[in-house]
Amino acid sequence: MDEGIHIEGLSKRYGAGDTAVDALKDVNMRIAPGEVVGLVGPSGSGKTTLLKCLGAVIEPTRGRMTLGGEVIYDSEQGGWKTKDLRALRRDRIGFIFQAPYLIPFLDVTDNVALLPMLAGRANGTSRVRALELLQALDVAHRAKAQPSELSGGEQQRVSIARALANQPPVILADEPTAPLDSQRALAVVRILNQMASQYQTAIIVVTHDEKIIPTFKRIYHIRDGRTVEDPGEGREIS
Repeated sequence: MDEGIHIEGLSKRYGAGDTAVDALKDVNMRIAPGEVVGLVGPSGSGKTTLLKCLGAVIEPTRGRMTLGGEVIYDSEQGGWKTKDLRALRRDRIGFIFQAPYLIPFLDVTDNVALLPMLAGRANGTSRVRALELLQALDVAHRAKAQPSELSGGEQQRVSIARALANQPPVILADEPTAPLDSQRALAVVRILNQMASQYQTAIIVVTHDEKIIPTFKRIYHIRDGRTVEDPGEGREIS
């Protein structure tokens, strides 16, 4: 059984006939549990489409996607393997965005605990999990703070904790360091690597950020809907 992220022959076509546009063309990717991989490419290359397919936001035209050992999409077997895509996104996939998107009227702990509670976990269990993650990310001292009281770096750490709250096998990070300076950007990458290793989560980071691209041990370049793997530089982040 495939673990982490495994994509086979994934394609996405918009439109039909002479106006058809192939946003993805037979994409193949594999990201192991505990691994952080970069996805880079110019605007319009297919990065956003690929992330939306992986996040079960849009349906591919054909191909197969496996997340955390579970086949979630197979065009040869009827498409999506579950009818509840919202539950799939909630339980199997963590999302980190360029902006933290924290709920402004909830404190830090409740922002992280909300997702497990929505998944049906007890309030107390969810809050314990939230505090454990905040501790691991060195923001436990801000557990009672409101999002508006946090620095940009602290907000992004909380958003990482939230992405890990349901222990998803996969995290999709879309430009998570774009608004940060070099020091904070590298700190976020270091945290993602630590969390991937600790929780055996497969993480894919879509980025244009030249500050962090050299840190990936593996990179997929995407252009005109096709991916090419690059072993990357993988320099250590002190």
